[in-house]
Amino acid sequence: MDLGVGSFVLANSIVSRQARCISSKNWMTAFKGASPLILIGFGRLVSTAGVDYQVHVGEYGVHWNFFFTLAAISVVTSIVNVPPQYAGILGSVILIGYQSWLSHGLNAYLLSDGRGVDIISKNKEGIFSIFGYWGMYLIGVYLGFYLFFGKHRSATLRSSKAVIVKTWLLSLLFWLLTLLEEKYIERVSRRMCNLAYVTWVLAQNLQVLAVFMIFDYLHGSKTSVLEEAFDKNLMAVFLLANVLTGLVNLSVDTLFVSSISALVILAGYAFTLTAIMGIVNYYGIRLKFW
Repeated sequence: MDLGVGSFVLANSIVSRQARCISSKNWMTAFKGASPLILIGFGRLVSTAGVDYQVHVGEYGVHWNFFFTLAAISVVTSIVNVPPQYAGILGSVILIGYQSWLSHGLNAYLLSDGRGVDIISKNKEGIFSIFGYWGMYLIGVYLGFYLFFGKHRSATLRSSKAVIVKTWLLSLLFWLLTLLEEKYIERVSRRMCNLAYVTWVLAQNLQVLAVFMIFDYLHGSKTSVLEEAFDKNLMAVFLLANVLTGLVNLSVDTLFVSSISALVILAGYAFTLTAIMGIVNYYGIRLKFW
């Protein structure tokens, strides 16, 4: 989960309208586009409270969840709109400034058990981590522009040998930065979305992306039907995966299941998720309505 939420933000940024040099939406249009995420966030809040679902307050806060974070990133990116070639600079400034703030006292506040009565204090982890996710998103926008959608390139993600080499080098760079940050600054923390977490997510995803691009050059390789099914309904996949995870947690005491039982549950989970999305894709259904 820790890697998954960061990967979701990064994947969206690399292929975003901004990275593809397509005219960005104004903040009002962005707010309307983010409204489904806000509604889903409130829906999750109400549903988890209604079934007494176990929620770790230290993850995002009392009321906050990841859908609110996604909506906030969408809106703030549209308000502070910069060309993709400068997005990496702004993202780096935000991340370095946020990490400095964390290292000079914000960490102690976010990691403390005490919470005030105000909405910010009750949801301090989720609200302050927006800075980290926003910085990650902006760097992802720049990487998408730099690697795939820059000048003299189409709006379709394409790979070349030069792009593969650059992706591998960037992955190695971010791995090195992560090791240095863990040693001299602080350890990776998804809870705070600190600098080490951001570079860790970048390193992992760029490495995986580079491996996938290598397979593009293998004889007979092509996009699978399952990849196409997931690609057409990414948000629906994410939501369904969340629902299935919740159903498993409500039905099984996952902390005490055996290894064999855990494997069976994971296999059933993966089969159900892929089967449903495969059927949806077979009938040509696109589950995006905004």
